[in-house]
This record gives sequence, structure tokens and C-alpha cells, in this order.
Amino acid sequence: MSRRRIGFWYRLAAVICKPPLLVLFKRDWQGMEHIPADGGFITAVNHNSYLDPLSYAHYQYNTGRVPRFLAKAGLFKSGFVGLMMRGTGQIPVYRETTDAANAFRAAVTAIDKGECVAFYPEGTLTRDPELWPMQGKTGAARVALLTKAPVIPVAQWGANDAMPPYAKEKKFRLLPRKTLRVQAGPPVDLSAFYDVEPTAEVLRAATDVIMSAITEQLAVVRGEPAPAAPYDWRKAIARDRRAARQAAKATQGAGAATPPARPAAAGEPAVGPQQARSTQQAQEDESK
Repeated sequence: MSRRRIGFWYRLAAVICKPPLLVLFKRDWQGMEHIPADGGFITAVNHNSYLDPLSYAHYQYNTGRVPRFLAKAGLFKSGFVGLMMRGTGQIPVYRETTDAANAFRAAVTAIDKGECVAFYPEGTLTRDPELWPMQGKTGAARVALLTKAPVIPVAQWGANDAMPPYAKEKKFRLLPRKTLRVQAGPPVDLSAFYDVEPTAEVLRAATDVIMSAITEQLAVVRGEPAPAAPYDWRKAIARDRRAARQAAKATQGAGAATPPARPAAAGEPAVGPQQARSTQQAQEDESK
């Protein structure tokens, strides 16, 4: 089988989703010539809005090669969403369990059958303050090295203007009418990693090459230079938490050195233990 047919459920999803996308948004789509006409392949896509899966799916559907997404297993369980996820052949991911490997096996099988499997290598919405792709996880690289299938980097921008990530008020910003920009690039060259043991270091290096290709496409879409290095979310969290603990210790130390009965001098901030704990919690919540 050289490619997957679109099928009833995907066509139904298109009938439901395409009309509002066509009415509410403008489109700027580039690079469709890089989507393989036949055979299995991987797309690696950046993620900066809860809306951008629809934007990317619309783009990919119009190439005639529908993607199979890796998605949280909970979305498959019940209701209309679950029915659509199962009917369109999406791949469930069982996070934090031994079943997580099944998602990769399913992805390999799909590619071997001539299908497109779409990865969001970051694993979640980017935490980069400027919404550039952050450091990716190694799942896409692992499947790419197992199958040696083409990896097509896809960058998208514009959905974040309509639905910004982590906004305090989760509502659409539809006016003025936003443009959904999607651009695919040429296949990522991972040949240097073929036929070598897929150690953690090899998978990390291959993932960095994939993320660099996505970021390069996004720099073109945004018309501005990308950062020199990807944002490392885990390191940022660890750094913020260390700073919060140090600030709390400093505050507690200052409180212990001050006699309780002495009132604060004029212009001196009065910070008690409870306020220090609240400040620490707020800093930790902000870093999550």
C-alpha cells in the first residue's frame, strides 16, 4: 500500500471543520511541493496554540495526504471527539505508562503502510516566551531512524494570534481576520544517524536536527531571525524554582533575625512567613 485513502471519517471531519476555517481565517500556505505524493513519511510540526492542529490538518488535508496524529489516550475514550479520533485513525499515546511504546509501534506500522504520521516533537505547547520551538522530545527521531522515512519539517504561525497559548482568558480573537500561515520544508537529512545504535545521545542529536529544521522554516514564516539555541523548558523550571527557594530562605532568614515585637521602620517592607510562602508558591505556579 503506497498511501492511505482519505476515507469517510476524515471527509466528515473536513465537512465539519473546513467551512468555519474558510470563513474566519485567511490562509498563507507554502511548501506543499515537499509533501511526498506516495509512501510513508513523518511530519514534524511546531505547536503554539490550541487552535493550530486544525490549521495544520486543513493544510495537510488539502495536499491529499491526511495525517495520523499522536494524541492523548483520554481523547479516544468517549463522546463525539472519541468517535472521530478512532474513525480517522489517530494514534493514542499512553503517557507515563509502559503502553507508551505502543504509540511508537503503531506509528512505525502506519508509516510502513504508506501513511503520514504527524509529530509535535515538543510534546506540548511551546513555553518559549517568544513562541519559538523549544527543545523537542525524541519520539519523532526514534520513529524516523527505525523507518528511515522522510521527515518533513512544518512551521505554522497565526493561530496563536487568534488563540494565544496560556492566555488568562481563553477566548477567540477573530477580528481583525487572522492569517493562518503554514510552511513545509524539504526533508530533514538524518542519514548520518542511520545504521548506528540509537543511544540517548544519538536520538538527542537527531531530534536537535529536526527541531532546527522546524525553527528554520518558522524564521522564514515570521520574517525574523530565530534564537541561537532552543528554549529548554526543564532547565527554565529548575532555575525558577531554585530562585524561589533562595528568595524564600533569604526572606525567612531576615524574619528570624528581626525581633517580632519591633515594628518595621519607615519605608521598610514587612514580609512575614505566610507572605513569603505565598510568594514562593506564586513563583512556582508561574514557572509551571
